[in-house]
Amino acid sequence: MRKLTSLVLTLTVGALFLILQMLIIHKFIERSKSEVLEDQREALQTPVQYKAVHIFMAVMSKLTVPVVLVEPSILKAIMQKRLGHLKHNDCEFVCIKRNKTTFAVLQHMLVHQQEELLSSLKLHGFAVFKTEGGDPLTAHQLMTSKLVPYHYLLVYQDHLIHLALLYERSDLYLWKGPLELPSSSKLYQINLQIGTFATPYPAAIKKFEVAEVKIDGISLKVPKRPNKYLRSLQNSKFLECDYQQAMDFYSVHGKDDSSVALDFKNRAIDVISQGQRILDELGVSFWLSSGTCLGWFRECSIIPHSKDVDFGIWAVDYKPNIISAFEMNGWMLKHILGKVEDSFELSFIHKNGLKLDLFFFYEEVDHVWNGGTDVYTAIKYKYSFPKFHLCWTEFQLMLVRVPCETESYIKANYGKHWRKKLEEWDWKSSPPNVKENGRWLEEEYQDAIQVF
Repeated sequence: MRKLTSLVLTLTVGALFLILQMLIIHKFIERSKSEVLEDQREALQTPVQYKAVHIFMAVMSKLTVPVVLVEPSILKAIMQKRLGHLKHNDCEFVCIKRNKTTFAVLQHMLVHQQEELLSSLKLHGFAVFKTEGGDPLTAHQLMTSKLVPYHYLLVYQDHLIHLALLYERSDLYLWKGPLELPSSSKLYQINLQIGTFATPYPAAIKKFEVAEVKIDGISLKVPKRPNKYLRSLQNSKFLECDYQQAMDFYSVHGKDDSSVALDFKNRAIDVISQGQRILDELGVSFWLSSGTCLGWFRECSIIPHSKDVDFGIWAVDYKPNIISAFEMNGWMLKHILGKVEDSFELSFIHKNGLKLDLFFFYEEVDHVWNGGTDVYTAIKYKYSFPKFHLCWTEFQLMLVRVPCETESYIKANYGKHWRKKLEEWDWKSSPPNVKENGRWLEEEYQDAIQVF
């Protein structure tokens, strides 16, 4: 009887233990299914733009490629918060609704990993497209046929990762190639015209510092000063000097490499460089004007028989401390002509003896103009130009601005025969765009005609 009782007890305990095990296994299976479904739901809910950026950055990190996030929509959102106080768990930046995300990388940092990088991206589900063009580092070599990559367009599902390659043209700036897509391209429907890196023309971007941050759980590099960086993109179009045009000019007129010409060129470079530094420190934008602009456009150089250096400045950008800033840097004020609101110009003498003229421009409804004053007759002159925008260019290893619509600017000032070499020039009568514009009243002489 005792044996039977013991057997029944053993069987009962075993059955209960078996039932308990089955319950545990069932709950584990149900929990696993729930976790899988939850993961699937989260995957479906994760915006494609986040997934694309997350995968892209994982590949970049693995290959140690230092890409920088330059997407304007995200940078603008970041500016709303301090970089050190972002919420790491909430997807409030990378998940912003958009059809593309732009990154940039220095071209030389990618050159040895290019094939491995593209292969890895393809394995992770990206479709890869490339645009290319002439090598910007050898632009002055007219016979070069070398093509280099400008942009990689990486499509993940329906989101575009735009990777722009930046070329170091000097210690001052980075060069971005144009992005042009044929109308037959699958990518043509994607709006690529948002932000400077997606423009159909080259751009010059001044070098900027980057900060390493963690945004929405992803480690990223971004411009350290997003606001300053975004402002610099507004007018970043770059014009390359026309080296073929310069060669054509020299083939007809010859190139003056005399010691006198080289001395003038070196002094002019000093004037441009130091004048630029002073105006940059004041936050005053300028562009190469008159003969200095003609030299860049026609000859990619400084005209050796010109007598001075010319800058253009918008009159609305005038600052009263311009004169004192130049004088504090050892320049001598030569004259003040006109008034800030009318035909204003300043002239300074550099310590090397060369003169810098600052011409102030005024905007009208359908044109712009600058003025001149004859100090002997008090007659005012007006030089009219078609409206123009400003572009960057590289000139004598300096990054300076010129009118984007350069040829119309030059034609206005020098006429249709601007390609011809002129040894003589009268500022009051030679320009086709000049006309008399009244005369200063005698009581205005003290302010409008100051010669030192």
